[in-house]
Amino acid sequence: MTAGPFAVLLAARAGDDRPGLLSEDHGWTWREHVESSRAHAAWLDRAGPAGLHVGVLLDNTPEMVFLIGAAALSGHVLVALNPTRSVEELTRDARATDVGLLLWDDPYGEAARAVAGALGVPARHAADTRATGIPTSPPGELVMLIFTSGTSGRPRAVRVTQRKIAVPGTSLAALLRPEDVVYCSMPLFHSGAVMAAYAPAVASGAALALRRRFSASAVLPDVRRYGCTYLHFVGKALSYVLATPERPDDADNPLRIAFGNEGGATAVRRFGERFGCHVVDAFGSTETAISITPDPSGPPGSLGRLPEGVEIRDPVTGRRCATAVLDGGRLLNPGEAIGELVNVGGTGLFDGYYADPEADRERVRDGAFWSGDLAYADAGGYVYFAGRGTERLRVDGENLAVAPIEEVLRQFPGVVEAAVYPVPDAAAGDQVMAALVLDGDFDPGAFEEFLAGRKDLGAKAAPRYVRVSADLPRTPSHKVLKRHLAREAWRTRDPVWRRARAGQYRRLTGRDVEAIEDEFARHGRQHLLES
Repeated sequence: MTAGPFAVLLAARAGDDRPGLLSEDHGWTWREHVESSRAHAAWLDRAGPAGLHVGVLLDNTPEMVFLIGAAALSGHVLVALNPTRSVEELTRDARATDVGLLLWDDPYGEAARAVAGALGVPARHAADTRATGIPTSPPGELVMLIFTSGTSGRPRAVRVTQRKIAVPGTSLAALLRPEDVVYCSMPLFHSGAVMAAYAPAVASGAALALRRRFSASAVLPDVRRYGCTYLHFVGKALSYVLATPERPDDADNPLRIAFGNEGGATAVRRFGERFGCHVVDAFGSTETAISITPDPSGPPGSLGRLPEGVEIRDPVTGRRCATAVLDGGRLLNPGEAIGELVNVGGTGLFDGYYADPEADRERVRDGAFWSGDLAYADAGGYVYFAGRGTERLRVDGENLAVAPIEEVLRQFPGVVEAAVYPVPDAAAGDQVMAALVLDGDFDPGAFEEFLAGRKDLGAKAAPRYVRVSADLPRTPSHKVLKRHLAREAWRTRDPVWRRARAGQYRRLTGRDVEAIEDEFARHGRQHLLES
């Protein structure tokens, strides 16, 4: 079998004696990097049959990088398990992906042994996986299985093939020079770090600097320590970095580019201004079936122009949605304009889920890929993200999307993070609820004034409930688990404020909660509080 395209990119670094990997106080040249990947592949050849599915419970360690390289250079498949999940969930994930060997590093030994015991497969410490020689199994098409984040439901294992890594790696390598250093603190068991940090480093010859786990306070010291010129982010990582104390010398650093997705327009602008770099907030998902190229000259908050072959369609009727009508940034026709991003020309880089035909059928219908991502496009063809498929609300008969509301709330002074999600209305439809993380106390009066002055936020989009939290539940890639927040609604230990019809916010008491839930009972909708 001919070597896959990413295997070719990695093998091309075998004669490169420039820095290739930096981790804590250790460093490897690219030559050593490739040699270590081959050594791990040779060990896997001896550990099991060709095509062995190897589950890993690892943080961003050198062993994780070498094992990804080993999978690319051999016929084995790396199953990137999410170590934040419970043993029961991990066992289900590993069984669904046919894991035949489990490798782990501290502090995941206990969980790994429990999962391996439940499956009846061996478990080994990842440091014990080196051998001498070169792999005997030829590279295969399938390199990894990476699970979707599962922010709104069951995580699914996406088939990560040679081309799925090579294509974005080669594309993003155009942003890099061999002397650059790529900072990787997003978890390598998710696709973002693999495709937008590891892969472009391999393709360009830039060094890869690892952080075992993301730490907002460590980002700037790490960037300076390793001389990082390119930073990869996912989700709300930028917001957490921006919440660290500001210093007058923040822009005194080597960073040129921060690349990622779902950072949010406000965070993107503030991060670039504070740290003196260019921030590219792209659109992407683990499936990578739709790609939208950012346009710095486009309207604020837009993802870029709608690509050829990609349409916004009504998920119920299948028809193309109307052009968005905007007034000062406010969407005037959400019911007609918001729909699902659909690749009508094919599936892009999506090679299917692993052993999950039902999930495949949900995404691919009549040859088109339905992303589950909501968006709308203006008359100029610029696309605006409107949330995931589960992030739509219907308030008093009006359809709303959460993403534009979140973007407004993030501009309220003191907001570190904002998440908007639907909670049921006692009579019909939904109400808007927002969870805020603040760097100070919540001032309901100031919040009311802020909302009243926003022309880009309709009256029905103003949050009915505001929850103030120290932190939000989120995946390791920093995507907020809104289904957890929605399930709790106002039944939480966090303080919650409710907006009266006059627009004033008052903090809920235990008696208020009882009155709200009595109202659900009167309307025969109490079952919604348990769903």
